[in-house]
Amino acid sequence: MIKNYIKYFLPLSIVLFSTLTSCKRVFKEDNYVAYFGGEVLNPQEKYVLFLKDDEVIDTIYLDKNNRFMHKFDSLAPGLYTFKHNPEYQYVYFDKNDSLMVRVNTFDFDNSVVFCGRGDEKNNFLMELFLKNEADHSIMYDNFDKDVKSFIKNIDSSFAIRKSFYLKRKAEIGWDENFDIVAKASLDFHHITKKEIYPYAHQFRTGENIRTSLPKDYYSHRKEVDFNNAVLTNYSPYIKYVSVMLNNVALQSNEEDLNENSLENNITKLNITDTLIKNQKIKNVVLNNVAMMYLLEDQNMYNNQKFIERYLQLTTDTKNKEEISEIYNSVQNLKVGNRLPKIELVDTVYKPLDINNVIKKPTVLFFWTSHAESHFSASHRKVMELQAKYPDYEFIAINVNDNIANWKNALKKYNFEGVKELHAVDFETIRKQWVITKIHRIIVLNADGTIKNGFANLFDVNFEQNLK
Repeated sequence: MIKNYIKYFLPLSIVLFSTLTSCKRVFKEDNYVAYFGGEVLNPQEKYVLFLKDDEVIDTIYLDKNNRFMHKFDSLAPGLYTFKHNPEYQYVYFDKNDSLMVRVNTFDFDNSVVFCGRGDEKNNFLMELFLKNEADHSIMYDNFDKDVKSFIKNIDSSFAIRKSFYLKRKAEIGWDENFDIVAKASLDFHHITKKEIYPYAHQFRTGENIRTSLPKDYYSHRKEVDFNNAVLTNYSPYIKYVSVMLNNVALQSNEEDLNENSLENNITKLNITDTLIKNQKIKNVVLNNVAMMYLLEDQNMYNNQKFIERYLQLTTDTKNKEEISEIYNSVQNLKVGNRLPKIELVDTVYKPLDINNVIKKPTVLFFWTSHAESHFSASHRKVMELQAKYPDYEFIAINVNDNIANWKNALKKYNFEGVKELHAVDFETIRKQWVITKIHRIIVLNADGTIKNGFANLFDVNFEQNLK
């Protein structure tokens, strides 16, 4: 079935694709030449980014047929990322691999299919990723179960995916280096659930079962190599470490079960510093802790103390600048300040300054066509609030879409009575207004000053902001 996708890629270049007409072609190069190309259906940008450890190696532009191809004269074997904003996925290259990928942005992850030399390993990673995602969507109900039932359930689920992993490993015959990545995708999904369970169970049921866990419940931690550079920036590993750090921090502060508290997050920084010796990995984890904290806890004093400790521990200049930038942007969104000016347009493409638009108390909410269910739910919620709070104006701001997709989404749903604006440059609004989560809400006073810069439309207590 995979080979059938080749027809969609021909021809980009007769010369170039003469070397790629077979998914199983044997290459003779003795160096590290590699090819990466493919097709993007319904593109959101005119290019694809190719990254290693979150650093952009190349920007590969789409042609008029939305296809791309790039030759790498030297590409070290390992895990890479390709990104077509706002989505991304991993791709693994061995020596002389030449890979094609076809993806539809309307269903990015489910549409990714690889072809070429190295396709079997990469299609395996995608299959396992989708299996993990399907499991993730149903796992929360398991957190309500007692310890014995929970362990039985997740062990059964793990056994199914492990059987799939072992079967494909035998069929493909991959090497030890790729196996590190493959096993990480398998194992970290499993043990992440184990780390989440004690606190998720207490949150959902009110029952504290932490003292009644089996003695070997956390034995998996002994098997984790926290300093394996192959896994730097690999999402399953980073997610596990994040959850594990949160768990350990909460264990060390029994009286404080607020994962976003200053004390718990400084504890996370300190544990990271002790646990991870590889400085590159340590920097990634420290940066992740900082990102999550700064975007959740908006206490300015706490932020300052946290930042000071973070800057003491990290050695990554780029991360320091990014975190400092977020910190400064958060400072600019304090109560009483005015929003930084952002380039916005209305539905007839007229440029607007948000500070000139505000004439009454206002709620700004954000959406993207990439999160269709949120787009629909947020608009329905706002229409209910409009009827309940007529003194407020509600303004929807589209982010991370091009003009065409924005207008198509509005036409499709036709939510009347909501003022619709579009952010021309997503990166600017993301940085200046700290729009890192789509459920973010900004509440403004009638004079345009900030009343609450970090509200959540779906928070049960959200309406307190409107009183």
